Amino acid sequence: MTANPPLADARLVERLRDDLTATGFTVAGVTALLGPMAAAALDREQAMPARRATADSDDPRAVLVRLFTLGDPVDAAEVAGALPTLGVDGAVALGLVAPEGDALVALCDLRPYAADGRDRWVASDLGELALGRPLEPDHVLGIGGASATLASWTPRPHVERALDLGTGCGVQALHLEEHADEVVVTDLSERALGYARFNALLDGAEWDVRAGSMLAPVADERFGLVVSNPPFVITPRSGDVPLFEYRDGGASGDDVVRDLVRSVGEHLEPGGIAQLLGNWEVPRGGDWRTRVGEWLDGTGLDAWVVQREVQDPAEYAETWSRDGGHHPGTADFNTMYAAWLDDFAARDVESIGFGVITLQRPRTDRAPFRDLVEVGWPVASPMGPTVLAGLDARTWLAEHDDDALLDVAWRCAADVDVETHREPGEEDALLVLLRQGGGLRRQLTLSTVTAALVSVCDGDLTARAAAAAIGGLLGADDAAVRTEVTRFLRDAVKDGLLVETR
Repeated sequence: MTANPPLADARLVERLRDDLTATGFTVAGVTALLGPMAAAALDREQAMPARRATADSDDPRAVLVRLFTLGDPVDAAEVAGALPTLGVDGAVALGLVAPEGDALVALCDLRPYAADGRDRWVASDLGELALGRPLEPDHVLGIGGASATLASWTPRPHVERALDLGTGCGVQALHLEEHADEVVVTDLSERALGYARFNALLDGAEWDVRAGSMLAPVADERFGLVVSNPPFVITPRSGDVPLFEYRDGGASGDDVVRDLVRSVGEHLEPGGIAQLLGNWEVPRGGDWRTRVGEWLDGTGLDAWVVQREVQDPAEYAETWSRDGGHHPGTADFNTMYAAWLDDFAARDVESIGFGVITLQRPRTDRAPFRDLVEVGWPVASPMGPTVLAGLDARTWLAEHDDDALLDVAWRCAADVDVETHREPGEEDALLVLLRQGGGLRRQLTLSTVTAALVSVCDGDLTARAAAAAIGGLLGADDAAVRTEVTRFLRDAVKDGLLVETR
C-alpha cells in the first residue's frame, strides 16, 4: 500500500524547514557527511556505502539520511534529536513517518536539493532503494535524471506566467518561481499534486495547483513559459507492462509528445517558449528529423530540437523494463521485455530518439524557423542560458536577410578557439576547426574562406567587407565567397560561436 503524500500544514511545515536548515541537511552538508564515494554511490541508487558511513553516527544528518533516504527504521529518540522543533509527534502528524515498535519508519522520501543558489528540499514517494521492492503504478517520482535534464535546459527569462505541465512532485516549479510572477502546476495524479502542494509550502512558495490531463486544466490560457517532462515513455498497451503514472501517458507510440508539440502553441504568449523532453519513434529506413518535422508542420512555431540519445528497440526495452524496480532474469522482466519488442515490431520501429524540444511562438508575422540537430556529446551545465541566447540568435537570423547578416561586424565569442592540425614538419594545415568551449560545445570545420573570415572577426570589419577582401586575396568569385560566408555565418551565429558587436 502506498502512503498518502505528507500533509500541507503550514505551521508544522515551517517547523520542519527550521529543523532541516539548522541540522545542515543540505546537499553540501550530506555530501560532506557521507564523503564523495558514498555520495556518488547513493546517486547510483547503491545504499551500502551510505549505510556504512551513517551506521554509527549520531549526527542529525546521518539520522535523516538513514530515515528518509535509506528507508531504515530509526530509533524515535534519534529522530526527536534530529527534528527538535517539529518533534516526533509533528513528524507523525505530517505523515512523514510512522511508528514501528520503538522505532520510526519513513513514509516518504525527503532529500535536499540545491537549486538557483538556494538550499531546498523535495519530498516524493520512497524509491526502490528504500522499499526493496518494485514501485507502485501511482508512484510519485522525486529528483530523477530527466527532471534534472529539463531543469538544466530550461531558459529562464522573467515571465508573468509560467506553467509546469505534469508537475509530479514539483521540481520544475521550484525553479520557475525564481523568474515567474505566477506559477501554475498541473498533473493528472492527485497524489503528485499532494506532493507538489507540500513541496511548495516547504519552499515558502505559492503555486496555482490544478488537476487534469495535459493542457485541459489551462484551456484558453496563455503563458510566457511552459515546461514539461511529460509521460513520454513509449509503453506497450498489451497489459503485460505496468503503467506508471509518472512515465506513461496512456497513448500508443509517441502520440503523447506529438500531441503536446502540436497543441502547446495555443497556450503561448507571442514570444512565449515551451521547453519539453520527449521520445520519438523512427520507422525502419526513416529519419528522426522527418518524424519530428511532421509534428511541427502547421503549428506556426519556431522549433529547435536537439536529439541527445538514440536507442534500438532492445536497448529501450531493457531500460524501461528495469525502471520501477524489475531486474533482468526475472519472469516479470522477461515478459515486459518481450512486450516492448513486440510493440515496436508491430510498427516496424527501428530506433527511438530522446531529446529536448524548444518551441517559441513568433512575436511577428514571419515564417517560423526550424533547427533539428543531433548533439550526442557532453554539453555545458546549465544549458538554459545557451538555449535563451540560441533562441535570440535564431530569431534574429529569421528576421534578417543575407544583406543584413553581411552588414554586421561579427566577432568570435570569448569561449571560441581555432584549432589547427598539421602533419609533423608540414606548414600547410590538414584541418582547421573552430571549437566552442561552452554551450553546445560545437566544432565547425573551416575552409580556406571561412578560416580567413574567422581570423578577422574582431568586431571591427563587417562580414561584407571581409568577404570582399578575402575574395580579392584568393582571386575567387565575389558572389561565391559571399554565399559561402553567409552560409557559414548562419551556422556559427545561431549557436553563439560568432556574436554581434554591441
